Amino acid sequence: MPLFLFELTVAPAERTAVNALLDEVVKAAADAGGDLIESQVTAGLDRVFAIVEASGAVVLADAFTGATVPSAAGISGPDEVRLVGADLAALKAARPRAGYLVEWDLPAELDMESYLERKRAKAPRYADVPEVSFLRTYVREDMEKCLCFYDAPDEDVVRLGRAAVDTPIDRLHALDPGTSR
Repeated sequence: MPLFLFELTVAPAERTAVNALLDEVVKAAADAGGDLIESQVTAGLDRVFAIVEASGAVVLADAFTGATVPSAAGISGPDEVRLVGADLAALKAARPRAGYLVEWDLPAELDMESYLERKRAKAPRYADVPEVSFLRTYVREDMEKCLCFYDAPDEDVVRLGRAAVDTPIDRLHALDPGTSR
C-alpha cells in the first residue's frame, strides 16, 4: 500500500494537545483502513509529521478532517511519499525515533529518478561526518519536497552532514523525544 504524509499544526503547543492529536491521527488512519507508520513532533510541540500507510488518498482525505481530527489547528495532506534509505518492515517493527528533521524543497527541474540517483551517489559521503546518522527520507511523489530524518548530537552536526552530501536545508527541526506513536 502507498504511504502518505500529513503535516499537522498543534495549538496550543503543549504535550497534552499533541497527545490528543496523535490519538486522533491513529484513529483516523484506522478508520480509513490504514496504519500510522510513524509520527514525529517538533521540539516546540507545534507541528506533527505523520506517515500513514493506506489504500489511497481519497479515503484518507475523508478520514482526516477538522471533525475527525479536532485537535489539529491545521492539516496538510495527504501527500503520497516514497520511503528512501530504510526498509518499511523494519521501520514498522522498530518505530525508531529521530533527533532532527530536515525539509528540502526540491528544485522544479529535479525528477524522482534523478533524485534517487543523486541520493545513491552522495549517501556514502555521510561517512565523512560520523557524528551524524542518516535514518530515512520520505520524498513526496509530486517532487515538492523531501523530509530527511537524522540522529545527531546537535543541529550543527546535521548541517555538516548535509554539507557533506552537498544538499541544502530549507527548514531544520529538532524533534521532541517524548512524543511518538
